[in-house]
Order: sequence, then C-alpha cells, then structure tokens
Amino acid sequence: MRHEGVVGGLHSCLAVGLRLVRATAFRLALLYLAMFVLSVGMILGVVYRTTAGFLEGEIGETIALEVAGLQDHYRGYGLPGLVDVVRTRSAVPNNNSIYLLTTAAGVILAGNLSGWPAAVPNASGWTHFKVADYGGVTDRPSTAQAITFTLPGQFRLLVGRDMSEIDQLRTRMFRSLGWILGSTALLGLGGGLLMSRGAMRRIEAINRTTRQIMSGDLSDRVPRFGGGDEMDRLAGNLNAMLDRIERLMTGMRQVTDSVAHDLRTPLSRLRSRIELALLHETEDAEVYRAVLQDTIVEADRLLATFTALLSIAEAESGAKRQDFVMVELAEVVELAADLYEPVADERGQRLSVEIRAKPTVRGNGQLLAQAVSNLLDNAIKYTPDGGTISLVLDGPGPGRAACIDVADSGPGIPPEMRDKVLQRFVRLDAARASPGNGLGLSLVDAVATLHGARLELGESAPGQPAPGLKVSLVFPPDGRR
Repeated sequence: MRHEGVVGGLHSCLAVGLRLVRATAFRLALLYLAMFVLSVGMILGVVYRTTAGFLEGEIGETIALEVAGLQDHYRGYGLPGLVDVVRTRSAVPNNNSIYLLTTAAGVILAGNLSGWPAAVPNASGWTHFKVADYGGVTDRPSTAQAITFTLPGQFRLLVGRDMSEIDQLRTRMFRSLGWILGSTALLGLGGGLLMSRGAMRRIEAINRTTRQIMSGDLSDRVPRFGGGDEMDRLAGNLNAMLDRIERLMTGMRQVTDSVAHDLRTPLSRLRSRIELALLHETEDAEVYRAVLQDTIVEADRLLATFTALLSIAEAESGAKRQDFVMVELAEVVELAADLYEPVADERGQRLSVEIRAKPTVRGNGQLLAQAVSNLLDNAIKYTPDGGTISLVLDGPGPGRAACIDVADSGPGIPPEMRDKVLQRFVRLDAARASPGNGLGLSLVDAVATLHGARLELGESAPGQPAPGLKVSLVFPPDGRR
C-alpha cells in the first residue's frame, strides 16, 4: 500500500510538472528568462573584456618594452652588463617582475626563478605557466605570463610578470558574474512569471467568456482592462464580433418566430380557399378561375416574402462583396424612379427626382437598385393620395462619398421605433392594413451594411402634423468601410 501511495504521488507530481511545462505562462517566462540572461551575460562579458583583458594587454605591452630595453642593454654592454641588470631588477623587494637568464645548457646566470618553465611558448614567444616555488607579492602560489627569446651566443632570456593579482581579479569577477547571473536568472524568472501571469489572466478571461457563450449565454462579453494595448483591442474586436453574432442569432430566432406566425395565416387562407372550391362542386369555370387567381396572388405574396428573406440573408453573408464593381449611382436612381413614377402617378402622388451629382461607389448594382426601389415602395405605400415624394442623389461631402435621400409626406416613424422597424417582419400598427411583409427596410439595412454605408432615419418635415419620413443612405469614402 505504501508503495502504491508513493507511485501515485510521483504520478501526481509528474502530471503537475507536465501541465506546468505545457502552460503558455511557463514558456513565456522561460523565453523572457533566456533573453534576459543572454543580454546580461553579453553585457558582463563586455565588462570583463574591458577590465581583465585591458590589464592583461597593458602587462603584455610593459613586458615587451622591458624586453626591448634589455636587448639594447645587451647589445651595448654585453653579457656581463645584462647579468648585472637582471640581478639588480630581480633583487628589488615586493617586485612582481620575473626574470631568468640561462646558458644554452640551462645554467642559471641571473634571475628570480629556480628553473626554466616547462610550458611551451606559443608562436609569438609568449608563455603562461605556474610559478610553483615563487610566492609573488601576495605570498601565495601564482601564475606568470612571460616572453622568451634567445640572445646571440645561445643565451636564453625570460621576462614576465607575476599574474597573481590578475588571477585574483579574474576569480572575483567570475564569482561576481556567477552571483549576478544567478540573481538575474531569479529576477528574470520572477519577472517573466509576473508578466506572463498578467497576460494569461487576460487570456483566461477570454476563455471564460467563450465558455459562457458556448454554454448558451450570448450576452457575456470579454472584459477590457482599459490600457488600450493589443489585448484591449483584441477584446474590443471579439466583443464586436460577439455583438454581431448575437444580433444574427437573435435575428434568426425572430425570423423563425415571425415566419411561423406571419406565414401561417396566408397558408391557412390558401388552403381554405382551395378546400372550399373542392367542397362546392360547380360547373362554372369562372368560380374555379377566381379561386385559382386568388391562389396565385397569395402564392406570389409568399414567394415575395421568401425572396426578400433570401436577399437579406445573401446581403448579410457578404458573399456578394466578391462581385463588387464600380457602380454609377445616377443610373441606379434613375432606374428606380422610372419604375415607380407610374405607380406614384396612379395614386395622385408627385414624385420628384433630383440628381445633384453623379458619384460612383464600389458595390453591387442589383442590390443597390433593390434597396432604392424598396425605399420608394415604402414611401409610395405610406404616403396619402396627393402627397409628395422626393428622391435626391447628392455627391461627396464631409465623411461621405455619396448620399441617397428618399423623403415623403406620410405619417413618419416615431423616434423610439426607428431601430425596431429595421428588424425583420416588424410593422407599425398603422401599417397593418396595407399589404407588405415587414422586410423592406430590413433588406435596405442589410444592403447598406454590405456596402459599409449608414442608414439614417429622420423626419422630412419636422414639427408638422404629418412629419413624414426621410431615409438617407450614406456611403463612406473609399477605404473607410
């Protein structure tokens, strides 16, 4: 049992360790630590090279100058003079200089070394060796750096410096570098964990929000920390996307409910009319003709509803954006005006068309024509007989590339209902008696969104008993969609 408990504990620790290694916070902390230690190590390396390396270079230059002086003295005074100089300099107390003058057979003539070092000089004649029997200025075993060369007569001369002070400096610097790198590693790891913890806390907030949304709560949003950094911008974009998804989901539910309610009545009426025609047997062909004509009218209304729904869905999906071309808005407006001018004349209404400019926008001409036609159809439908309707196309202005205004002299829409009427199947109480399916403005709004335009609803005659409705389709400048 004890063995199983130990094994279970080891498995648990291993699982925790694996989760820690796989955690993004831990990996970010390690990356931060590696970069931090690498940068500090490079800085310390430069400091070391500019201190110990500089001192070693200075010592090398001093030795080289002394060697040149001894060579000149040898050429001037011969071997006896060189022996006297080497003996004199070797006898100086607390001297860190090293001298050795020997014959070709190794007999010591002068100097403060007990024998020729066994170290092999490099190509430049420099050698670094341990001085085993020399205490140096610090009275401890030390190393020496020296240069060797052969004088005329096969005499060998060694001139160097005791490196004990440099060795101590190097040891202290390496020890200090170790402490600094260790402290840097701890600080870097702590800083990395702290920074990654803050980032992961914000990422976890996003994960928590997505889990809430996947569980069915579409109203939850990613919290923003107010710093204005990339994470806040990401949270803003995610929230905008979630708002869009929530609107689409809400619209889908509304469409389903509205289709179920609004299409049940015409379908029931269609079925009842056909059933009555079958129950009342008659040989009068006109009766059947009238029933079939009414049935066709009812079927056309149903088809128009489904066509409008499909057009809205197509516009909202953005699929038509791939087919965008440069569209002359003047041609779109003139086409819609020519189509609805006879309808307005039939009701005694006056339709005025004013084209102040001929701007072009990038879009889908068919959808834009359908949107303008829907606006004119609504205006004609809700304007009393004898009223006025205006269609104005204006060119570029502040913050816009073009603007299409459709205004009428009808009852208008109350301000509190202007956002609601853009939803599918929403109709005001005053419009229930008129034919329609409540999808006209929804389609216009979907087309405006597809083209990056704004749909603005206002009053055409503010303060009047019949304020009318003014709908503006404002296109943004290129590149601001």
